[in-house]
Amino acid sequence: MDKITIEKLHIYAYHGVHASEKENGQDFYVSAVLFTDLYRAGHSDALEDTVNYSDAAKLIHRVFTAEKYDLIERAANAVAEALLDRYPSLGSATIRVDKPDAPIGLEFDTVSVNITLSRHTAYLGIGSNMGDRQGFIDKALAMLDETPGISVTAKSSIIETEPYGGVEQDPFLNGVVEICTYMSPYALLDRLHEIENACGRVRTIHWGPRTLDLDILLYDDLHMNEKELTIPHPDMKNREFVLKPLAEIAPHLIL
Repeated sequence: MDKITIEKLHIYAYHGVHASEKENGQDFYVSAVLFTDLYRAGHSDALEDTVNYSDAAKLIHRVFTAEKYDLIERAANAVAEALLDRYPSLGSATIRVDKPDAPIGLEFDTVSVNITLSRHTAYLGIGSNMGDRQGFIDKALAMLDETPGISVTAKSSIIETEPYGGVEQDPFLNGVVEICTYMSPYALLDRLHEIENACGRVRTIHWGPRTLDLDILLYDDLHMNEKELTIPHPDMKNREFVLKPLAEIAPHLIL
């Protein structure tokens, strides 16, 4: 992918774990590599077809100085998130923060961190079989779309299905949502749990009744199998209430 680079933007800011760093401040140098498609701009010669690097530099400066962080990792992440939120055409952003006057007590050139955030396409299963089923689903969709770093890009029809897993309970409403996100899989999982909890989800019976169920089905082409998270969802192939709405909004997928 094409890229726009801003090298070593000089910013005086107040980041550091020591009180003196937050009180006195120091010099930082922030570099950004913005990955985007520049084909149209290369032919049109129009500013609206690219990322205005002057505006981007001012955004970096504004975000980097808006708060006082202990870690330059946090400052770099805040800048990357702000750039992706501001410029939908960016596929990813790499931010480097140099801290040449870090209080190390040894001779050195600079200390730096690099953070890259990228946009990912994920598919989420959503279901409810307790209380106001449609109300819980609507609330979850709204909370997803209001979450920084998540945009809901497609929603399937909501279908009523019989319960799965052998536990006697009421029918479910189920659907699938496509999102664009720069969250990592675990950060996304944490956010889904927050939304479930906000809708009164209580985990007592495995595959039992629930006010809201949110599952990560797919995350780009990622394959992972860890204790807390498996992607693709391991039981997806056996669930028509997942496959049918997924096929509705993403018929191109080959699982």
